[in-house]
Amino acid sequence: MRRLLFVVSFTILAILPISRPQLQAQESAEQMASYYYQNKEYDKAIELYESLYNKSQNAYYYQMLYECLMTTEQYSEAETLVERRIKRQPKELKLYVDLGNVLMKQGNKKKAEKTFLNAIDKIGYDSRQVNDLAMAFENAGRTDLAIKTYLSVREKVNNQLIYVMELATLYKKSGDYERMMGEYFNLLDNAPGNINSVQIALQRALNETSDSRLADGLKQTLVSRIRQHPDNRQYLDMMIWFSLQQKDFDFALTQAKAVDARFPENGGQQVYRVAQIATNNEDYDVAEAAYNHIIAKGSDNPYYFDSKVGLLNAKYNRINLSHAIAPQQLAALEAEYESFLSELGKNEKTIPLMRNYARLLAYNDGGTSGKDRLQKAADLLYDIIDMPRAPRNIVSEVKLELGDLLLFSGEIWEASLLYSQVEKSNKNDVVGAQAKYKNAKLSYYNNDFQWAKSQLDVLRASTSKLVANDAMELSLLISDNMEEDSTYEMLSYYAAADLMIYRGQLDSALILLNEISIRNLSHALLDEVLMQKARIRLRQGHYAEADSLLQFIADHYSSDILADDALFMLAELNEQKLNNPGKALNCYEKILLDYPASLYADRSRKRYNILKTGK
Repeated sequence: MRRLLFVVSFTILAILPISRPQLQAQESAEQMASYYYQNKEYDKAIELYESLYNKSQNAYYYQMLYECLMTTEQYSEAETLVERRIKRQPKELKLYVDLGNVLMKQGNKKKAEKTFLNAIDKIGYDSRQVNDLAMAFENAGRTDLAIKTYLSVREKVNNQLIYVMELATLYKKSGDYERMMGEYFNLLDNAPGNINSVQIALQRALNETSDSRLADGLKQTLVSRIRQHPDNRQYLDMMIWFSLQQKDFDFALTQAKAVDARFPENGGQQVYRVAQIATNNEDYDVAEAAYNHIIAKGSDNPYYFDSKVGLLNAKYNRINLSHAIAPQQLAALEAEYESFLSELGKNEKTIPLMRNYARLLAYNDGGTSGKDRLQKAADLLYDIIDMPRAPRNIVSEVKLELGDLLLFSGEIWEASLLYSQVEKSNKNDVVGAQAKYKNAKLSYYNNDFQWAKSQLDVLRASTSKLVANDAMELSLLISDNMEEDSTYEMLSYYAAADLMIYRGQLDSALILLNEISIRNLSHALLDEVLMQKARIRLRQGHYAEADSLLQFIADHYSSDILADDALFMLAELNEQKLNNPGKALNCYEKILLDYPASLYADRSRKRYNILKTGK
């Protein structure tokens, strides 16, 4: 036994010194062949790949040799190579595609087609073989034969539910949307559990295809199938999903109500989903109608509580979008908050309502005493902070809001203490960075510009993009104008006006801003002054004056940092308040053409497409 082991060990040791150089030589030859191929020295590459292939019959060397021969139009040699490979690997059906391609190049189309069909006839039950053949046809530009490959397997195994996704993708590629949708809906008819996979695939197709026939065809197919099968839940759900994809929220709500009527046991789940998505897309008419539909079902409905909260949030967001709020509109919404909180109570679930109500009370004039409203708002925030089971991050956010409220009411020192408290307890969190930014802005309000800038410069590296951007903007505002004016007089005026705007003292802020314009007609702050005046006029409902101010910025400060802000505000103003969609369209287009890196680019593109197409 020992002698045998010795002999075996000796034999292995004897082989190793011989095989290693051979392996290194093969690797070197392969590298040289690849080098020649990449540099289009195909004759040299052919020589090396042919040598490597003859030694190992490796599939990679075959493929590279075949490509070199085809590129150099050595079709006879390529045909011989493929035929010999087929004899050695008869089950490698994609080789028949290579052979067919060679025959096509030689002008023998009839024989090429016969070769392609021969490959399909030879298909067995090996899924890898099937996919490889279909992929080879697709790479050769023969989508029709790739489709035929999968259909042939279906017939052989008598199963219409295999290769659905593959066939649907190929039908989409060939523009046959009717058959594409036939695949998906046939799958849903027989296996409803695949609805999420089908929706994901269709969503990808809709995003990737600019051809309107796809969306139109999908809608027609759904309408037809719903008429034929009115109680088929899958088709109804698909129609709702499709309507939401197309942002047709009115139609989505109509379909969701139909589902609710036919399947009341679901409690209006689809209606609630439509309400949420409509809210996120700022379609508050549909959102409120959907929430009210569920609320009307009564407090026993599983979505009643969330719909109550959602309805108020939608109404709050609608008012929050408006630059000028009618007192009666504000009073009506406040009455609803009071009613809802009385019914639902102040607890962890109603924290979002309490926060919005506090903001509504603090920063809008409802015609009652300002101090009373501020105190009521502060009490709501204190109630949240004192909740024993309130999440820690929510408490920190509410403390920041309370600090903002104290700043608004003139309690600067108390606001700073709260900001510092939040910053200290959230050093590595986004909310901690927000607290640090708010404290830096307090220093700016107090004319401590050097200290404010030093803190803002630290925040420019914040992990929160929003905080970093805000810090950068304020830091640049301070630094640009500290260099312009060594006494900081105009910057002090501007900071004071900025604080007045925050506190709602808009007329007083305008006086200070006008003072800057009068005293220094060429100051670097003038574009900022114009922007603040535009924002004030928007809040006061003086839309024509705001339009003129924003247009002046866009025309005369086109290379400054506020240019794209002014254009986007101008676009929204003309679209939403001045009923001038033509001007809005031009503004959105200018952002896309002149400021493609703007933060408003994506939103501008969406609004531009909607205004341009009317959809």
